[in-house]
Amino acid sequence: MANYYYTNYGSGGGLRSFFPPVIRALIITNVVVYLLQHWFLGLLTIGGVPVQAYLMHWFALQPILGDEFMPWQMLSYQFMHGGFTHLLFNMFALWMFGSELESIWGARRFLTFYLLCGIGAALVHICISYLLGDAAPTVGASGSINGILLAFGFMFPDRPIMMFPIFFPIPAKILVLGWIAIDFILGITGGGGNVAHFAHVGGALCGYLLLRFGDRLGIFGFFDRITDVLTGRRRAIAPSRKIYDINSVTTTQRSPRAWFRASSDEAASTRGEITQEEIDSILDKIAHTGYNSLSDDEKQKLYDASKKL
Repeated sequence: MANYYYTNYGSGGGLRSFFPPVIRALIITNVVVYLLQHWFLGLLTIGGVPVQAYLMHWFALQPILGDEFMPWQMLSYQFMHGGFTHLLFNMFALWMFGSELESIWGARRFLTFYLLCGIGAALVHICISYLLGDAAPTVGASGSINGILLAFGFMFPDRPIMMFPIFFPIPAKILVLGWIAIDFILGITGGGGNVAHFAHVGGALCGYLLLRFGDRLGIFGFFDRITDVLTGRRRAIAPSRKIYDINSVTTTQRSPRAWFRASSDEAASTRGEITQEEIDSILDKIAHTGYNSLSDDEKQKLYDASKKL
């Protein structure tokens, strides 16, 4: 199992000085799995076979051609990485692009979106691998992160991004289109070494479909209900906020402040409780100290505004 695909990713995006809870948990989980995979269990053997080989066998995304594929691998492969640089770039990109999205969407919605993009990436990859006859296992979180990148591009299309090795700002929408196009071309031509380019494309494609149809089809509400059943508790405040709708928001309305403007005005006129000034103040507070610093009342007001979108 020496040869395997991995989903690698560059860096860029709006830096944030805080770590929202889901991103913090994802980074910690990925680091712990990496240490287990490459350090602690990687030094052990069973019957002369390295334990790391068993981990790859059971938890990396295996091709559907053989008998090693298991359904849970479409989830577990997202938390495994081929090396330290692979892990570092992926987690850095997750933090840079995902922090703002989690603060706006809420923890549940962000986690559901992230994991489903990774599963979508896996489905596309194993289908393409089947057609091409590839038999190498795949690891990496970049399928999920490409879905996050696409969502960031739609939410903040004109946000300037500095990305190595291009040392001048690029609008997020240009970066997204260019990055996906490069992955698609490299996937077709077979360039880029052992990087699973079609997994990247699949993650972005799944992200687009979730942005467009996720709420219409009740996908996020479905997973919210599953979470409630598994945790055995009811929501203390309100369901996770509605995801960004690319069908109803124009390009000039994609900053967090503009995103809430119409809904907050409507809420204020009907209930007399939420004004645009209050929403502006709450969004400023999120930008400086993070979503978790909000009081329950502020979170409720933010939700009341967002559910009108």
